[in-house]
Order: sequence, then C-alpha cells, then structure tokens
Amino acid sequence: MAPDPANHRLPDDDPETYVGLAAQEAERRARERGWSSVRQLAPDAVITMEYVTGRLNLAVSDGQVVRCWQG
Repeated sequence: MAPDPANHRLPDDDPETYVGLAAQEAERRARERGWSSVRQLAPDAVITMEYVTGRLNLAVSDGQVVRCWQG
C-alpha cells in the first residue's frame, strides 16, 4: 500500500539536480535528503501512473541519471 500523503512531507529538493549524476550517487543523496523511496528505471521502462508521495524516480542509462521526477 502507498504511504499516506497526509502524513508525509516532501523533501525540499529539486529533482533536476540529480540529472547527470552516477546512479548510485544519486540514490545515496536522495536518501540522505529525505526521500522515503528511490527507484531506478530504464529510460523507456513501462510503469504505472501511480503517484507515491515521497518517492523519487531515477531514469538511468549506462549508470547515469538521465531524467528524474517525484512520485
């Protein structure tokens, strides 16, 4: 079950700052900055449109973040 959005505050963090980082470094930073869930995906991965408060999505190609968004 997805976390209750009423009880979770989003980190004050800009997802765009992760683009260009190595995937492992981006995930480490995201967790340090308070993201409750971080997932790495292929840039062309088929995913559901489910929004999860506190989750950071990292599209990774060749070990580098090419896109990043919350939810």
